[in-house]
Amino acid sequence: MPHQKNNPTPDTTKTIVNVAVGVIHYKNQYLLGFRDATQHQGNRYEFVGGKIETGESATQALIREVAEEAGIAIGDNVIVKLGRLHHDYGDKKVSLQVYKVELTIQQYEQHKHRQYGLEGQALTWVDKAGLLAGEYHLPAANKTILEWLKLPTQITITYPLGHFSECEDSATAWLQYHQQKLPMAAWVYIRLKQSGSAHMAKQLMAARPDIQVILSHCDDKESLTKHIEPVAHDIDTEHQVCAIHLTHTELLIWVSNILGGLGFETSSDTEKVLDGYLSNDYLPSAYPLIVSCHDIASITAANKLADARLQQRLPPVIGAFLSPVLATQTHPDTTPLGWESWSTLAQLADMPVIGLGGVTPLMLDKALENGGVSVAGIREFVR
Repeated sequence: MPHQKNNPTPDTTKTIVNVAVGVIHYKNQYLLGFRDATQHQGNRYEFVGGKIETGESATQALIREVAEEAGIAIGDNVIVKLGRLHHDYGDKKVSLQVYKVELTIQQYEQHKHRQYGLEGQALTWVDKAGLLAGEYHLPAANKTILEWLKLPTQITITYPLGHFSECEDSATAWLQYHQQKLPMAAWVYIRLKQSGSAHMAKQLMAARPDIQVILSHCDDKESLTKHIEPVAHDIDTEHQVCAIHLTHTELLIWVSNILGGLGFETSSDTEKVLDGYLSNDYLPSAYPLIVSCHDIASITAANKLADARLQQRLPPVIGAFLSPVLATQTHPDTTPLGWESWSTLAQLADMPVIGLGGVTPLMLDKALENGGVSVAGIREFVR
């Protein structure tokens, strides 16, 4: 995408409007309103929601707005945080706090035929595939939400090559195992740390064209151009690459080297450092990112990165692996966060959070209750 420069003079005169946004759905049917031509960003579809009033929390505002606009009571539903977005429309700045709410079958049946909301706005239920394909014209700030909605409820991580070290040909054994065992149409993080891993990733992708793949930023510690992008841009596999992963260390390096720590504040500062990172190709500009976080510092860094990507109109940060939730066999000396601390950290993230470390697919509901959208792992996810 072209590098679009920001105005070097920060505009501090605009009032920031804080908005609670509800991605209301039942299975693959999603509820959209339609903005009147006279409204800001009019003649566009939108997710249900509205301004957060003084003294309200974001979830309180969401419950109130959904009831006022669509007549749906969601106070007893699980309200899952997706993330936060800060967008400058030129004439107005908005800060969106975005939540996903799945309705019960009873709620959906009660409201699926309603064509107008309680405030007279048009309402429509749309299929997720059409929504993600861009068939419904949404305000610019909502486009990142569509990328977030692509995240599956579980992500499979490949075994390390060393897991097959006793085999005569460990690379072939690794490939054959994952070719046979990966779930159909899964999102798969191909995590390999040895030389030639890009070639192995390409082989797996070619053998399993049904999977969507998360690639490491730089497994061999070579330049991005030499290592990952040839795989991502291969004519046969490009469509399978859904994101590039940044490790916890790589994320903090980005903050340290590119942002000079966490102290930058103004848009002119942001422009200078982003010019540097784009010209150095430190991070890929063609693909969404998923980052690894373990603590407040890395979540703060992830939020800075997410905001920088948004300002530069680059593919967004679509998720954060937050780990370890529980104790793991692979890192027995690492103290797990536990669900309570994990939940506290998850609430600080401006992007969807994925539970990693000692979790199983059966823990998805636990992750949803604690502020996550998905779970990921190896042993219980590859069978």
